[in-house]
Amino acid sequence: MPTSSRLRAAPLTTLTTATALTLSVLMAGCGDGSREDGDLTSQKLDWKDCPAPSGAEGGGTAPSPLPDGDAWQCATMKAPRDWAGPKNDTIDLALIRAEASGEADRRIGSLVFNFGGPGGSGVTTLPAFGQDYAKLRTRYDLVSFDPRGVGRSAPVKCLDDKQLDTYFQQDATPDDAAERTELVDSTEEFNAACEKHSKQILPHVRTTDAARDMDLMRQVLGDDKLHYFGISYGTELGGVYAHLFPKKVGRAVFDAVVDPTRTPEQSSLAQAKGFQLALDNFAEDCVSKAEDCPVGNSAQDVKDRMARLLKDLDREPVPGVFPRELTQTAATGGIAQALYSKDFWEYLTDGLEQAYNGDGRVLMMLSDALNGRNENGEYSNITAANVAISCADEKPRYDPAYVERKLPEFRKASALFGDYLAWSMLGCTGWPVAGAAEHPDVSAPGAPPILVIGNTGDPATPFEGAGRMAEALGERVGVQLTYQGQGHGAYDSKNKCVQDAVHGYLLDGKAPAAGTVCS
Repeated sequence: MPTSSRLRAAPLTTLTTATALTLSVLMAGCGDGSREDGDLTSQKLDWKDCPAPSGAEGGGTAPSPLPDGDAWQCATMKAPRDWAGPKNDTIDLALIRAEASGEADRRIGSLVFNFGGPGGSGVTTLPAFGQDYAKLRTRYDLVSFDPRGVGRSAPVKCLDDKQLDTYFQQDATPDDAAERTELVDSTEEFNAACEKHSKQILPHVRTTDAARDMDLMRQVLGDDKLHYFGISYGTELGGVYAHLFPKKVGRAVFDAVVDPTRTPEQSSLAQAKGFQLALDNFAEDCVSKAEDCPVGNSAQDVKDRMARLLKDLDREPVPGVFPRELTQTAATGGIAQALYSKDFWEYLTDGLEQAYNGDGRVLMMLSDALNGRNENGEYSNITAANVAISCADEKPRYDPAYVERKLPEFRKASALFGDYLAWSMLGCTGWPVAGAAEHPDVSAPGAPPILVIGNTGDPATPFEGAGRMAEALGERVGVQLTYQGQGHGAYDSKNKCVQDAVHGYLLDGKAPAAGTVCS
């Protein structure tokens, strides 16, 4: 499943945090927003066979050839470090593509993907799921990239692997003053490490910066319009692009849609409700099967046993992935990771059953996947990038006293995830770069139709966000489609109705009627 807006570091918040932008920056980008940078727009990309992913991208081996034998190609594009600064102060952005497989005279252009995060590497994600977009490749070059601060693109660096192991073992839901102090101190240490190792790039990783990079990319790729497929946080990036460059938008699809109208606090609370809904659906599904549900006799029993497990782990962790233990925090993250997709529910069942018997390996492996840790103990930089981008975007800063006042509201939204999401609001407190605004501006008058797809069972980007994104984009711009399903996103559910609608628009330019429902 493609990378998506995700649980931030030890806390959970940046699954969907509606990242933000300053009014002054946005106003500077109104109109068509084009900046003709001479040397940068005329640069030629040197496409070559892709290397193995870097450690910051998650490591591993070079991408395998496509099913038809064609190779993935990688290149580096230069972009200004500071879009308001000198042109000769540049950073390198990593790109990947698969050239269109169809006849040359039917090629539309490039289709640029962002799979979410913020902080996900498009260079590693696109080839991992490239076969899912084979039909789109018949008329497009499939293109993705590591946004600035991510992977190979001037990556943000904070803690090393050993320090991250310790960081993710911390108690993210403090029960007393001592635990609260420990959480605050840990957050301060993480943020200080980011400033120490990445001071030059931290002020320049806002979503507005990434949107301007995409417009430069459009020009360097030789496209008059940006054709775009954004997933999760990628929908926010796409909305910001449409705001800054409405006349340059081509055919665009937003799937698993971030609500652009919410503050970080509101987003965290919505996620608590979204993950609780997914948890309810998992529990109902487990007990509805013909065979007995191994983790509960009723849906409520399933949830009650999970709650007791987390309380027990808070007092006494169990063995996880050696030499680490499965803590309450790691188990909560593992449960959340499994709720991203119905395909993962069987792993959640196995993980819970084993954890009840004192074996925390499966839940810990799920938690590791969430945090970008591979089996060799190496972390990608998704956590560092996630925090850096979110905190550069988000203006609000919350303190422990404020979080404590909000705990009852979060607990009402979700007994299991409420505390976790509430305390995650501390993540940007003390961040060395000021946040831009309460929420992003995605209004895009003059842009062509943008297909906005919401999934009624989405835990990470709750369904209501799709309607608000469509409305915020503007009349005759946002075209909403509803998928009545489970999991984060709709296109990769393989639902024929959803995929036909996406293909009809991206390949043939025919947007579905607003209000279309797929089930």
